[in-house]
Amino acid sequence: MRLITWNINSVRLRMPLLAKLTAETKPDVVCLQETKVHDDQFPIKDIKELGYEHMHFRGMKGYNGVAILSRLPFEATDGQNWCDKQDCRHASVKMQGGVEIHNFYVPAGGDVPDPDENEKFAHKLSFLEEMADWFTQNRKTNDKLIMVGDLNIAPLETDVWSHKQLLKVVSHTPIEVEKLKIVQQSNGWIDAVRHFIPADETLYSWWSYRARDWDAADRGRRLDHVWVTPPLKKSLKSAGVLREARGWERASDHAPVIVDFYLA
Repeated sequence: MRLITWNINSVRLRMPLLAKLTAETKPDVVCLQETKVHDDQFPIKDIKELGYEHMHFRGMKGYNGVAILSRLPFEATDGQNWCDKQDCRHASVKMQGGVEIHNFYVPAGGDVPDPDENEKFAHKLSFLEEMADWFTQNRKTNDKLIMVGDLNIAPLETDVWSHKQLLKVVSHTPIEVEKLKIVQQSNGWIDAVRHFIPADETLYSWWSYRARDWDAADRGRRLDHVWVTPPLKKSLKSAGVLREARGWERASDHAPVIVDFYLA
């Protein structure tokens, strides 16, 4: 099974790029974030034409939104509301065979890394706390789980272009990294990408639109992740980031993350 997670930054605007991505990489499952479309306007017909008959989406107009597209059938679908907000940041499906996929779009957190001064940052920290509590209480370490998405945190020093300069920048602050670590510990989650790409090797999945030449500047961050619980560790086959997609015309500022599994 090939799985891709991608913050598409508007599924309708970038449908041609989704078509290009799926034609060139042939994933079985595609998890999207920031679809930015209400459910009644989700491009079902266009996505079915790409070969994805099975889909689960939760969206709202102009903001957020997550979707799971699959060539393989689901047994069930779900999605939680976090921090008492119906803001479409989580969708989950249970595949045939019992593997459960959770797709997240964690709040970005605004610009000021102080929960007292910045309500958006406080929301982000609360969201991460709820994630950790929910998985601790509702799932077990020996469950077959995959978590994917734009988690909006680059946890390792090699996940950012400058650890020192970004320590006080939202997405790489010590408190965010610590909160994400607690989520990871909740079910013994394994970072599927770092399972193959050593932690001392720089790796990014996001580059700002503000850079005149994003590729040359290479001031990236690894905000997009795929995690698995211990029972799926032996099913991991390969993983990487499709960096070239950031250079496509009218690209998202995120690149797709691809993970291959020894799963049917």
